[in-house]
Amino acid sequence: MISPGQLQQIRDQADALGLSEGVISSLRQTWPGLSFTWCSENDIPARLTPQTAGEGYDLYLVSGAEHCVAFTDHLEAATGVVLASKEEDD
Repeated sequence: MISPGQLQQIRDQADALGLSEGVISSLRQTWPGLSFTWCSENDIPARLTPQTAGEGYDLYLVSGAEHCVAFTDHLEAATGVVLASKEEDD
């Protein structure tokens, strides 16, 4: 489960550090019970709506229920976060 306060703290930390392997490592150290993944927005199905957005990225929730990882909209079911970097327009 991820609380609304945790979600805001995750976003704040990612905004402060910038999206990189370093921020993913920092998030994993801060919340060792949650999984964190960084990818491109192109890796996310277009039908999904982000839970929130930060500076240059969208934030999605995932659940590991029933031993299979899947996107979720429910904070109470979330076991991890995906930070999907937005592509810059040329």
